[in-house]
Amino acid sequence: MTTDEYLRRRTTEVDAALGELVRERRARVEPRLLEAMEYSLTSPGKRIRPILVLAAAEALGADPRPLLPFACAAEMVHTYSLIHDDLPAMDDDDLRRGRPTNHRVFGEAVAVLAGDALLTEAFAVLSADCGLAAERRLAAIRELAVAAGAEGMVGGQTADILAEGAEADPRRVESIHRRKTGALLRACVRIGAILAGADARALASLSAYGEAIGLAFQIADDLLDELGNTQVTGKSAQRDRERGKSTYPAALGVERARQLLRELLEQGLAALGEFGASAEPLREIARRVVERAL
Repeated sequence: MTTDEYLRRRTTEVDAALGELVRERRARVEPRLLEAMEYSLTSPGKRIRPILVLAAAEALGADPRPLLPFACAAEMVHTYSLIHDDLPAMDDDDLRRGRPTNHRVFGEAVAVLAGDALLTEAFAVLSADCGLAAERRLAAIRELAVAAGAEGMVGGQTADILAEGAEADPRRVESIHRRKTGALLRACVRIGAILAGADARALASLSAYGEAIGLAFQIADDLLDELGNTQVTGKSAQRDRERGKSTYPAALGVERARQLLRELLEQGLAALGEFGASAEPLREIARRVVERAL
């Protein structure tokens, strides 16, 4: 199976599982709210975060199919964050994944509630019995909660807002990016590893990979925004510059940011050195995250 085939297969599996989660709730959830949730949750996307959950488990030789609920929960948390990030009080964006943002379609109040619902529903999905060991499930739930909360994504978003208009300092930019974007990507890798029964050494290696790919992902996004490639990002171009955001191109310049991307790719691939062919999807994801901005 080629990498493209692998990614298409996993994306199809995740999309089907997400669709089933929505269908299960049709009789119990306010229709307009469910429509708003579904609009963003099932919109076309690369599904990098859920695929990282599955691919990390596969790198350890585990069957990824029982992990689909955890992969879906990660995508639900990610989608909630996108809905809220796009709000007028945050980044005030009109486009997401090439379509009007949630609040542009459903209004700001329903968009806020749709994001709230996706976040809380994610933990309902995680807490349902899926046949995996309770100790591993609890550890995975904690990983996602910490990555999404005040220490991770929410804290990073807060720091990002507070830094608007200030001079872009590389250390501050790194701190923002590691929390705002990197924490959830790293958590997805760790969740897959934990649920697959990784020992301490394997978990440390996969965590190092997640750290590198998490930071690289946001640097690539910064570059794509700076260079104005709306077709690749599906978002309005050069919004970061307009809002005075602390980004790597602003702090280091485009060429140094690209060089840092290459260095992070090397770090991520090196972290997978002890794994064999079963980790090739993780390697290819890292390459694709970086190469889209080079």
